[in-house]
Amino acid sequence: MTAGEMLAATVPMVRTLNLEFLESTADRAVVRMPDQADYHNHVGGPHAGAMFTLAESASGAIVIAAFGDQLSRAVPLAVSAEIGYKKLAMGEVTATAVLGRPAAEVVAELDAGERPEFPVTVEIRRADGAVTGEMTVVWTLRPHS
Repeated sequence: MTAGEMLAATVPMVRTLNLEFLESTADRAVVRMPDQADYHNHVGGPHAGAMFTLAESASGAIVIAAFGDQLSRAVPLAVSAEIGYKKLAMGEVTATAVLGRPAAEVVAELDAGERPEFPVTVEIRRADGAVTGEMTVVWTLRPHS
């Protein structure tokens, strides 16, 4: 099961928004949200909450892809998230997430008994390529007790 398939199977909001996982590797995750009138805002584009969920889901996909082999000993949790809306989004939007630290470095901290934190940066783009939003999600791997 890919990271995207895992999220679609376990996170109901992913299914609610009909998110499509185009790529989910340890290097990058790309998730698309189709244009859906039910999730529009007052100006006819995707609602800010839907775009937040899109970007957070892309960050989750890369975390699962990069650290899925650690799930037997740690659970990934979002610690904080910050989003900036840059331009009006209309139509379908795509979020691209990138891991902010080398995965090996994060796993080394986990091996040392620490609870590592690491950022994932996400760009949200509309179909014409314009960046409509940027998000940073700080994640942790919390060791099982």
